[in-house]
Amino acid sequence: MITEIENTIASDIVKNTGLKHIAIIMDGNRRWAKEKNLPSAMGHKKGVDALKTTLKACHKFGVKYLTVYAFSTENWNRKPEEVEFLMDLLAHTIKNELKELHENGVVINFIGDLSRLNSKLQKILYDAMDYTKNNTGVRLQIAFNYGSRDEIVNAVKRIVEKGIKSENITEETISQELYTKNIPDPDLLIRTGGEMRVSNYLLWQLAYSEFLVTKQYWPEFDEKSLSDAIFEFGHRQRRYGK
Repeated sequence: MITEIENTIASDIVKNTGLKHIAIIMDGNRRWAKEKNLPSAMGHKKGVDALKTTLKACHKFGVKYLTVYAFSTENWNRKPEEVEFLMDLLAHTIKNELKELHENGVVINFIGDLSRLNSKLQKILYDAMDYTKNNTGVRLQIAFNYGSRDEIVNAVKRIVEKGIKSENITEETISQELYTKNIPDPDLLIRTGGEMRVSNYLLWQLAYSEFLVTKQYWPEFDEKSLSDAIFEFGHRQRRYGK
């Protein structure tokens, strides 16, 4: 929990800096579990709790967009039983949390190549997006089976298929073919777990984002963690190359 003063400061920074969009690489679930002699599954379950807390904090502080990295195109290389668990965890979480998310005005969007997921899971995800599409609260993007290079390659293919001439291709042309079209680029990227890399995440969209890496594992991330990140963001000077 944070104090009312910390809450006010975080909210004021969001308002005064125009901070609209936070992206997070939710790293450290398995390491958190290992350090506590728990199975990896417990780390992932605690990670879901951390996401719920963070989403509520975004609403509290006035952050309009939250995009989180849940499952990368490279994560298929993990042990089959862990991959299956993550798929089941996503389905279970959406079914259990959808009503509350909807009541809180959250707009859910899944970004990534969903075609590789089984048909049952695809239906759960598409139904959740349709169910919340008219809400007006925090817009939550969950990157699932997502890889930024794959996203950019597919964007280029769609541009070619549309027959757009090379001289007419602009940054906006490409942006409108990405999964994140029609939402602003992230102002702040947070990576938990201490690793200093972006891991094929939002490579195009992060061009002018501020980066913040914390050693804190994702299951430990809470309202105070987000408040501290916003406070740090408030001390950054964004020059955009000027």
